[in-house]
Amino acid sequence: LPVVYYEAAFAGDGEDLAGEMEARFAENGWPPQWRNGIYDYDHYHSQAHEVLGIAAGSADLVLGGADGRRLQVKAGDVLLLPAGTGHRCVAHSEDLLVVGAYPPGQTLDIMRKEATPAMLNQIAILNFPPTDPVAGADGPMLTHWADQVLRSR
Repeated sequence: LPVVYYEAAFAGDGEDLAGEMEARFAENGWPPQWRNGIYDYDHYHSQAHEVLGIAAGSADLVLGGADGRRLQVKAGDVLLLPAGTGHRCVAHSEDLLVVGAYPPGQTLDIMRKEATPAMLNQIAILNFPPTDPVAGADGPMLTHWADQVLRSR
């Protein structure tokens, strides 16, 4: 599944924006789990899709593992990472604040080693969230992810 990048999905920054992101994610069925930063080492999640809302500051991220794509994010941006997507923060402003959320029933795990065939199978059959964390029932996640699933069959 592809990463979905929502550039400037929210206006403003800081604590108020973090609360706004948490409310929107929860309203759309993605309960917020934490506020913090993004790890500075490559990792992925095998048991959960992850939404990252940049509530304050900015960061340079690498998505897709060690040789992945570099992306600059700033307050108001949101990233939706399908399970199995490697990511790390390579630089960030001192005021970086990130909101993390996951679909119900999915468990956050932090994986650093290469995925085994069993793990890849687990990622492939992970439940598809019914709503986009930012835009609800009409969001781009549903289109981009559904198209990818249909093409892979």
